[in-house]
Formats: sequence, C-alpha cells, structure tokens
Amino acid sequence: MSRAKQSTVIRKYANRRLYDTGTSSYVTLQDLAAMVRANVDFMVIDARSDEDITHEVLTQIILEEETRGPHLLPVNFLRQLIRFYGDELQAMVPAFLEYSIGQFAREQGKMRGIAGEALGASTLSEKLGEQVRLNAESFERAVRAALPGEGPEEEASPAESRAADIGALRDELEAMRRRLDRLAPESE
Repeated sequence: MSRAKQSTVIRKYANRRLYDTGTSSYVTLQDLAAMVRANVDFMVIDARSDEDITHEVLTQIILEEETRGPHLLPVNFLRQLIRFYGDELQAMVPAFLEYSIGQFAREQGKMRGIAGEALGASTLSEKLGEQVRLNAESFERAVRAALPGEGPEEEASPAESRAADIGALRDELEAMRRRLDRLAPESE
C-alpha cells in the first residue's frame, strides 16, 4: 500500500463505479484515460477485497479505446501477443514491450521536432515505422538467442549491430541537417 501514498487512489465498488479519493468524486474510464494522458499516477483498488486492480482497469481502458476509434494495436500484433501467453518466453515479453514503448516515447518528441519540420509528415511516419521494425528485429534476435540450439553466432554480434544502427542514425541525422541547412536561408 506504499504506492498509494505516491499516487491517487481510485476505489472500484461492486456496482462498478470508480471513486477518486483525491477529488472525492466518481470518475469514469474516460476520466482515468485522461489522467493517464496527463501523466497523473493512480492505482485502482477493489473496494471489497482491497486488491490492486490497476492492470485490469488499464486493460479495460485500452479495450474501450480500441472499440471506439482508429485501432492502435494491429491484428497481427494482438495475435502474436496472445500466442505468447503460456509460452516459455512469456516472461520476456513485458520487459521487451516496456523497453520498446519507453524508447519510442523518449524519441517521439525529438523525432517530431526535427523530422517533422525538415522532412514532412509522411517521411516522419516512415522513420517511426523503421524504428518499430528495428525494435522488432532486436527482439527476434534476443528470442532466437534464448532458444536451445539457437545462438547469436548466426547474427552479427550486439556490438556490431549497435555500431551499424548508430552509423545508420548518424547518416540519417546528417541528411536531416543538410535539409535543415537548405531550409534555413529561406526562413531568414
């Protein structure tokens, strides 16, 4: 319960109503989604059992978002995710997903600022897609290395792969700098 001191506590009652103890008011799943978007930390406690059910409620929010508007999670991703349940590699998936989405979030602002101005929106989405592909390849290499009979000797070493990735990023950065330099005289 030490986490409760650091974050807002939401209590979920048997009638499925959610009560924000910080504001002393009832909230909806949409309100909780807005809190997540605003970076407000909260935990959801079942009022009857005092069990932390934050994971379940966040999953409910994702389900509602997926049924309401444009899908964020592609069908193939969802199928693959389901396949990992019960798999011997299931324990690796949460760490990989958390790392990948963390990296994506950290780079998102930088990429939007630089690439959005210099390259335009379509190229920005291509660059983001490339980053996703690189993350997926990295995960596949890690999975293959963890499987019996498989090993990293089939692939380039992590140091070589990282060096290649850094080289590619430097090339992309240099190309963006050249484009920015071409745009700079026009804006003066």
